[in-house]
Amino acid sequence: MLHAKLGGLDVARIGLGTMGMSFAYGSAGLDDDESIRTIHRAIDLGVTLIDTAEVYGPYVNEELVGRALTGRRDKVVLATKFGMISHTGRQTLDSSPASIRTAVEGSLRRLGTDHIDLYYQHRLDPETPIEDTIGTVAELIAEGKVRHIGLSEVGIAAIRRAHAVHPIAALQSEYSLWTRDPEDGILETLRELGIGFVAYSPLGRGFLTGQIRSIADLADDDMRRHNPRFSAENFAQNLALADQVRTIAEEVGATPGQVALSWLLTQGDDIVPIPGTKRVARLEENVAADSVTLSATQLATLDQLTPPAGDHHPEAQMQMIDRAR
Repeated sequence: MLHAKLGGLDVARIGLGTMGMSFAYGSAGLDDDESIRTIHRAIDLGVTLIDTAEVYGPYVNEELVGRALTGRRDKVVLATKFGMISHTGRQTLDSSPASIRTAVEGSLRRLGTDHIDLYYQHRLDPETPIEDTIGTVAELIAEGKVRHIGLSEVGIAAIRRAHAVHPIAALQSEYSLWTRDPEDGILETLRELGIGFVAYSPLGRGFLTGQIRSIADLADDDMRRHNPRFSAENFAQNLALADQVRTIAEEVGATPGQVALSWLLTQGDDIVPIPGTKRVARLEENVAADSVTLSATQLATLDQLTPPAGDHHPEAQMQMIDRAR
């Protein structure tokens, strides 16, 4: 697999998101043993970036990843996140220095490691100046507990302010044929500053794979049932977008998911998608997208797809996304 640069980090250009191994997409299919096999298979296939967060579960996903990496820790770039959980008693986002200090110790313990390679602020904390947040993580770097700093779902102004305090290695935000918000100045800013981009939900929460044909395909406790793009009024229009991806997949002899990932990889060699899965077979399919080639005509067709209907998060989560310029 080809590699990419996230600031000073070298990673394989397709990573692995682990959130769905522990929560979010329905509890019925959760299988820790299969999830651990999936992480092991990812490493065998050359995947190096493994992504988790303290809020996934909460906490249990970090524990799962920690177990999976026993004896394999030195083979991966391990990323986790802080800031969605308050460790100081707040009821809101919390990236205060005190909360970060508590969060990092918990993450290190659960992950079974003495350092985190890439430590993200999960969402911008409106009550804590980002200079204070980044300054605290910079102290953790000096202490050897963290290697690189990341941000998630922040706008241009916050990126610049953070980077002025300490170099930022990566921004993680949603990006795919399903969500193209980063193209509005974010990617340009990152390239100016030498910051890499990590794309979460690069398969549109599974919609772009073509496997979801009805809301009935989702478990009752699947969080996508509350996503506006999966609502009854938007589903049919968005299904048409997925069908257009499927058409190109048939042309190139690939799966729709592989086409969606291949398109994303053509958007820049500084972009690293982290498709999430809890199954070995799906992991192997995703990694094989690295060898899919799309023609200029096919890329142009994908570029011109009608944007999906509805926001890409429920309203409460959309309010946590910073887009200040």
